[in-house]
Amino acid sequence: MLLVAAGLMAAPAALMGQQPAPGPAAPDVGGPAFEGPRPAMTSNSSAPANANDHLLMPGDLIAVTVFQEPDLYSTLRLARDGSVVFPLIGRVSIGGMTPQAAQKLIRDLLDKDYLVNPQVSLLVTEYAERSFTVLGEVQKPGRYDMPDRASVSLLEAIGMSGGYTRVANPSNVTVKRKVGNQETIYKLNAKRMAASGDLSAFEIQPDDVITVTESIF
Repeated sequence: MLLVAAGLMAAPAALMGQQPAPGPAAPDVGGPAFEGPRPAMTSNSSAPANANDHLLMPGDLIAVTVFQEPDLYSTLRLARDGSVVFPLIGRVSIGGMTPQAAQKLIRDLLDKDYLVNPQVSLLVTEYAERSFTVLGEVQKPGRYDMPDRASVSLLEAIGMSGGYTRVANPSNVTVKRKVGNQETIYKLNAKRMAASGDLSAFEIQPDDVITVTESIF
């Protein structure tokens, strides 16, 4: 019996001794940051999604609910000037605001003249289509969609268009941007941005037109 017991006690120790030692960590094999287009981001544009940093823009679809006031429930799409027409209070300009700020504005306007301490909820149910254009010395000039609720830097935009051609001049890139009735042209040095490692130095906005110029030899 003593021999059997000793054998049973030794078995677990033997098994523990046979467990393989953990292997070395897998090496980091990440490729270059902008070798090709960014991977597609999946999203459901009809699903409510309200990032704190999202700014409402023309084309966004919102749903506004007022607690215990079913007649005030509204589904509204922001007009070109960033406004919506809400029951009782009329036209309200909410473009450029976060959903939380727009919710508070509608709540305050209702509280001022119509309701006592209303409880307002505002949700973005569909994001407006956002895109930019890349022209000039890139592999795939054209118009590109911006991922929902995600920013795109200048270098990422160039990567999405396939990168530079052989005769491109990354030191001379222009971005044309229209805000209201005013057009602004930015002259940028993408080569310096890439060299400094500041990959998000310049953020692209919807409807920007990026032009990569040709080198002059």
